[in-house]
Amino acid sequence: MTRNLANWDRIARFVLGGLLIIMALMGTIGAWGYLGVIFVATGFMNFCPIYRVLGIKTCTDC
Repeated sequence: MTRNLANWDRIARFVLGGLLIIMALMGTIGAWGYLGVIFVATGFMNFCPIYRVLGIKTCTDC
């Protein structure tokens, strides 16, 4: 897997994913909030498969 996420993109994924998971745990948004796990996982892997399919790279040095 080739890196295709910039640092700002990874941080945004961690924040958004974390918020979705917390809101799902609190019962605010329902079970679909657990999709935040996908955002957190792609942030950790530094790779987004959807970006790969669409040919998107947010990092400038990869």
